Amino acid sequence: MMDIKKTAAAGTMESSDVFVTVAPASELTVEITSVVINQYGEAIKNCVNRTLSELGVRSGKVTVTDKGAIDCVIAARVETAVKRAGGEN
Repeated sequence: MMDIKKTAAAGTMESSDVFVTVAPASELTVEITSVVINQYGEAIKNCVNRTLSELGVRSGKVTVTDKGAIDCVIAARVETAVKRAGGEN
């Protein structure tokens, strides 16, 4: 299980990237905004939730601002933000 100890972020606001912020919270919430939410919103949500599950995240506030990133980029940014928030480098 990964504990979110502090606020951390990963990614950029550039085209084809995603900016992910993770902060401590008592329950797990995921907020997603995307330029392609109508077409790929469900896929983005599934990718974020799958990555959080694989990392053992059970609580925290995750904010995702997508600028058209593909799944592997989304997963990498979520993982990096979570590990930074959990105190890993």
